[in-house]
Amino acid sequence: MKMKLLTLLIILFAAGAVQAQETDGTDGTYKKRVLESTEVDFLMGYYSQDGDNAAVTGGKGTEDLLDIAPTFIVSVPLNEDDVLTVEAGISAYTSASSSNVNPFDGSKPADPFQASSGASSSDVWMHGAGTYSHSSDDRNQIWTGKLSLSSEFDYFSLGFGGSYTRLFNEKNTELSLSGNIFLDQWSKIIPYELRSFESGGSGLNSPLFHQYQITGNTDYSPKFDGLDGKNRNSYSAGIVLTQILSKRMQAAFLADWVLQKGLLSTPFQRVYFSDYEDSFIENFHLADDVERLPDSRMKIALGARLNYYLNERVVFRTFYRYYTDDWGINSHTASIEMPIKLGNKFTVYPSYRYYTQTAADYFAGYNQHLSKEQYYTSDYDLSEFNANQYGIGLRYTDVFTEHHIWKLKIKSLDLKYHYYERNSGFKANLISFGIGFVL
Repeated sequence: MKMKLLTLLIILFAAGAVQAQETDGTDGTYKKRVLESTEVDFLMGYYSQDGDNAAVTGGKGTEDLLDIAPTFIVSVPLNEDDVLTVEAGISAYTSASSSNVNPFDGSKPADPFQASSGASSSDVWMHGAGTYSHSSDDRNQIWTGKLSLSSEFDYFSLGFGGSYTRLFNEKNTELSLSGNIFLDQWSKIIPYELRSFESGGSGLNSPLFHQYQITGNTDYSPKFDGLDGKNRNSYSAGIVLTQILSKRMQAAFLADWVLQKGLLSTPFQRVYFSDYEDSFIENFHLADDVERLPDSRMKIALGARLNYYLNERVVFRTFYRYYTDDWGINSHTASIEMPIKLGNKFTVYPSYRYYTQTAADYFAGYNQHLSKEQYYTSDYDLSEFNANQYGIGLRYTDVFTEHHIWKLKIKSLDLKYHYYERNSGFKANLISFGIGFVL
């Protein structure tokens, strides 16, 4: 049903795009359009990862995951000043880690390094967004409004926001202000072995513990007794100041603020306590509790970009960001990309990104937390680590749109590959492809 709705949505967007092209100005005067023709972009990403610190199994277990994510973006000029952009896409993944929300429904013995075959082993995340943009007659002011929706099996999100951009100094200076609100809702899926220990549950009398024999501490008694709340709201604001410094150099300064309130922990991520005796079914350590984190989090990020035009063949693009939050994480990001033109139509762009962060105050590894703690997580995304990302991309640009696919004129083709690794042993590969069309 979701796939049918997404397909219908894309068809309606395309139909709207064709119809919008027939709209002309009404004052009889010529004004250069913000967007001359309807543009359609198709993006496809393939992502894979692996590691040994799955948060679903308390910081120890396979992180193997595969994801394929196609996305359509349609930008329609409604008139000389207004543009409607609609985005729709899906992300279909299979995850050995999330499959172990219930590790006891597979044909093999339960094991944190072995994928189960239950319903949580795969899912489809769907998203859609619409952005309306209006530019002033002199093109020195731009207003935008955005509405977005996304959904998967345990999560739903509604988002809306907008931005205002002002150009000064003969368009050499640009100031942008933005704000967004996201209203999210969890379905509170919890680890399978804990479900009978919620308030009023049957505890060790549930069918699971009659079907399987507990080893280790046979008197399994987790701390878990349920979760409060299921909503999470996020509020963000951002400011970007861009300045052309010379014919060859451009700089930008960025600041972002985010406040999150509500259920900020992930309900199906296990935690183990070093002061609890360990209980097992087969090779699987039964959870002592689920991840518990504060119900608020404030994030602040400050960054800068500097682009330098070396010559008609080479450009340097650099970026730095400092991030801090009230959970104790401080991080630094630095990256460089160097587009190199190989001719009139082809550009190759190698890139490198370095990232380092401190651990959250509430993080500890597998079986290292104490039950007396108020907050705890074994999600290695909140641990201390360093990461390197290496990338290479190839872009084909057809300025005169000489080539076609059906009635679509090809504007550009992009192919990128990124390899990401952390010093914890986590590794990931991303291959992305994009093709842009003009109607």
